[in-house]
Amino acid sequence: MHQKTKHVREPLFHIVKRDAIPNWQSIMIRVIAVALALLVNGIVILAVTGENPINLYITMFDGAIGTSRRFWSLMQNIAILLCLSLAVTPAFSMRFWNIGAEGQALIGGFATAFMMIRFGESLPTAVLIPVLLIVSMLAGAIWGVIPAIFKALWNTNETLFTLMMNYIAIQLVSYFTYVFSVPKGSGQIGIINRSSRAGWLPIVNGNSYLVNILIVAVLTILVYIYLRFSKHGYEIEVVGQSEDTARYIGLDVRKVIIRTMLLSGAICGLAGFLLVSGTDHTITRDTVAGRGFTAIVVSWMAHFNPFYMILTSFLICFLEKGAVEIATVYGLNDSFSDIITGVIIFFIIGSEFFINYAVKRNHARGEVQA
Repeated sequence: MHQKTKHVREPLFHIVKRDAIPNWQSIMIRVIAVALALLVNGIVILAVTGENPINLYITMFDGAIGTSRRFWSLMQNIAILLCLSLAVTPAFSMRFWNIGAEGQALIGGFATAFMMIRFGESLPTAVLIPVLLIVSMLAGAIWGVIPAIFKALWNTNETLFTLMMNYIAIQLVSYFTYVFSVPKGSGQIGIINRSSRAGWLPIVNGNSYLVNILIVAVLTILVYIYLRFSKHGYEIEVVGQSEDTARYIGLDVRKVIIRTMLLSGAICGLAGFLLVSGTDHTITRDTVAGRGFTAIVVSWMAHFNPFYMILTSFLICFLEKGAVEIATVYGLNDSFSDIITGVIIFFIIGSEFFINYAVKRNHARGEVQA
């Protein structure tokens, strides 16, 4: 019996997984990606504004670090974004996709604001600030552990669960912002304890952001030690690699999931505390301003390494600050600044593909029998 043969044409190119490449090569790939992003942005800027792209990039640097005030504002933004990135990293290392950092930080910030309003006049600042810290971290931990419990006990989808918790947090804060609004019915709380500064983090050496930055710097070291050298960090890594393997060697996977999300939520609550007590001194539904989602990108780009997150946080915050300055100086709207930032981040994320994979050409291209 004659068997028909099928001819299949091989593709011109194919993608293969790379072996581990030296650090200098991965750095060069990222540098080339940034250079290409700047080139593309330069073309867009020239086409839209007619301005010399070099002048606009000089404006970007000036907007980010041109003055002492802008420099410290940049450092503050980096600290908050880094704090949220550190928060999601333990969960991500465990392959628990915590998309709820935005809501967990917002709930922590709301808890801080609530305590400042209720006890700002009755507790001394030396007592009030530790209370605010504990309550905010506890609130964030509770908000984070709810989806963890459902995941551990009933294997629910943590991505959808944590995402939906964000919207619940936003609506809760919106409601209580109206309840505590000053004046009544305005829908805005305004600056809390403006005259007494009760619950405000102290100004150190003339800088109101320095305490925030120092707290996050210490936290970065602690999270690195926790993930790399502690027993809990080892358990997180094992669960992330394979839950079946973790169970085989005797780990209680449910316990690890719940414990890790308690930690993740608590650090998000800390970020909310820093935003309210150390930065804004008020609370709105937009206090976190999307940083919880940006933190996911920062953590992923840094390959869950807390020290690399410092660099990725700096890059994103620098680009955002600089892009806003470009839009302001040249009379462009905020969307144009988002385009500039988005193009650069797109190229940086895309560079990860070329770090992990190689595109190779099929030299002996032709038809093969199947």
